[in-house]
Amino acid sequence: MSMFATLEEAIDAAREEFLADNPGMDEEDAVVQQLNIQKYVLQDGEIMWQVEFFATDEEQGECLPVLSGEAAQSVFDGDYDEIELRQEWLEENTLHEWDEGEFQLEPPLDTEEGRTAADEWDER
Repeated sequence: MSMFATLEEAIDAAREEFLADNPGMDEEDAVVQQLNIQKYVLQDGEIMWQVEFFATDEEQGECLPVLSGEAAQSVFDGDYDEIELRQEWLEENTLHEWDEGEFQLEPPLDTEEGRTAADEWDER
């Protein structure tokens, strides 16, 4: 699983991975039907992103489907507004790190780091 500090970096990496997984396509001819995103809050409060592109809307990955069809293709082509894309994300789907590499939907509140992450999360 590759996570990135910015959504833009995650999208760029997902685009490169999609093209690597489909060696017969070049970037101009690539057609995607689904954009999946996952947002993570690490124990130290840092926000990380993971993104996946798929050629069909039936494929499943590690992330949650956010956009499909023309909207997913626009993001793949680099024609998107990051603020609008962030607004598509449902905050209740954000995963919080409980233990190193283990994520759940709620932040841990039994440690100082967990309370700090939860406080930072509430501020965003």
